[in-house]
Amino acid sequence: MNPFPDEAERRRLFPVCRTKFFFAHAAVTALPACAADAICAYTRQSAEMPQEFAGMARDIRDARRACAEFIGAQSDEIALLGPTSLGLSLFANGLTWAPGDEVVCYAGDYPANVYPWMDLRRRGVVVRMLEPQQAGEITPALVEAALTPRTKLVALASCHFFTGQRIDVDAIGSMLRSRGVLFSLDAIQTLGAFPLSVEHVDFLSADAHKWMLGPMAIGIVYVKKEHFERCRPTLLGAWNVHSPNFIAQDEVRFVPTAQRYEPGVLNIGGIYGMVAAIEMLRSHGLDRVAARIMELKAHLVAGLRERGYSILGPADGPAASGITTFRHESKSAAELFQRLENAGVVCSLRHDRGGRDYLRFSPHFYNTEDEISAALAEL
Repeated sequence: MNPFPDEAERRRLFPVCRTKFFFAHAAVTALPACAADAICAYTRQSAEMPQEFAGMARDIRDARRACAEFIGAQSDEIALLGPTSLGLSLFANGLTWAPGDEVVCYAGDYPANVYPWMDLRRRGVVVRMLEPQQAGEITPALVEAALTPRTKLVALASCHFFTGQRIDVDAIGSMLRSRGVLFSLDAIQTLGAFPLSVEHVDFLSADAHKWMLGPMAIGIVYVKKEHFERCRPTLLGAWNVHSPNFIAQDEVRFVPTAQRYEPGVLNIGGIYGMVAAIEMLRSHGLDRVAARIMELKAHLVAGLRERGYSILGPADGPAASGITTFRHESKSAAELFQRLENAGVVCSLRHDRGGRDYLRFSPHFYNTEDEISAALAEL
């Protein structure tokens, strides 16, 4: 059911709707008005007083709490950092590795969740790559079969950026915990679109600029408190190392919270924008947001199939997501992409490892069936 039956109000809340049909939330989102307003308010205030104005420390604490509640964590387990690759690199480089330790990951994931783990080979770590039957189809059984007594960590994405295949985070995480294996999650392709809990996750990173509807270069980095000493910060500064009166001490002693992963000044404008977007999503309820996304996906998939397009990845069911990737055997995706762009339809052009091109649509809960029908008409 459309959560914004008043079209004028929808366009006020999501200004991109005034001129575009925006279906690229798996890429870089257009900002909702609430996020843009929050960033602008901070910017204006920063022109009239120091950027670190009174009350900012309180607002940062509130931001940590909002992010923690969003994923079911504790406030002191949240670092306010982006992009996603920064958090993933902090995990990979912060853990202690011995030659022969093993990491399990997936070469077909987005590069940000591949390279940090691949680079551990120079430390003698064995990197085992999952080989699913279908791209992105990472099941608990596939992960379990890849484990050995030397497996230290499994690094996965909550959703495949290309096929839109979601993983069962809780099933995989609980299985890994029972085996004493750490679990790192790149959550950028589901956080903000579907409910997510870190109950069985040890490390999580997700920038705000996709489904969270927030700005770029700010996000949520989560480290389970029990791993603070195990995952050493690799970026050091006055913000995360104990420095009374900004005087360097004789030893490095990290602050006792996840702030230990934040070396210096934060992207404050981005934090205000991200929190505004998160609070807006929470006000609608992530269960309802997810249900609406899947309603729109069903409308899109039906229209695509009627027109002879083939869908890559799951079209429905628990593994399906807001990402719908498709192609036509007799039509160039690149040419269709240009046609859509000329018509004001914003989507993504993607390619598989074989060089074949695809279109990827990723509508959010504020989009409408009428918008999707207009895009289908161009196809």
